[in-house]
Amino acid sequence: SLNGIREGMDKAVTEAVKSERMKIELITNVSHDLKTPLTSIISYVDLLEKEQGLPDPVRDYVDILRQKSERLKQLIQDLFDLSKASSGEMKTEKERLDLKKLTEQTMADRQEDMDRSGLLFRTTLPEGPVPVLGDGKKLYRVWMNLFDNALKYSMAGSRVYTDLIAEDNRAVLTVKNISNYEMDFSEEEIRERF
Repeated sequence: SLNGIREGMDKAVTEAVKSERMKIELITNVSHDLKTPLTSIISYVDLLEKEQGLPDPVRDYVDILRQKSERLKQLIQDLFDLSKASSGEMKTEKERLDLKKLTEQTMADRQEDMDRSGLLFRTTLPEGPVPVLGDGKKLYRVWMNLFDNALKYSMAGSRVYTDLIAEDNRAVLTVKNISNYEMDFSEEEIRERF
């Protein structure tokens, strides 16, 4: 009986690993396949931007195409990074950085959206620098995602609290908001992969 259970567990684990590997390969292949036509689109947008004498409405359309193609490029890169992170192949470049400055920079980069959102942002940061050893580019993306989510999913007119605390050789950033819809999932569900 125990041998049968063990064999069943081994088979289930093997299937799960195979499924995960296939998912990662699919994401990698799709993101790679999307890059090729997107590169062509961006090249044609570059050519259109160099055209002389285009009417103003056409120039506006070209600007929109540039913005949307850059957004799509970022989404594809995110998808590619997700597959690398899932497979354990994502490399980090650790450096000494100031987490307080990174938080301020990220919020400054989102300031226009924050101002337009109608949300009240309440921020508490330490007096001095918060030195950490980490990958600044990846942490910046995490911070951007946190603020983007707060902007997208906060109840209109509510407050968003950002607190950076440094104590006991640790730094903790929290971003808290009230959702614009009633959430009906558990903490375990929201933390599941994908």
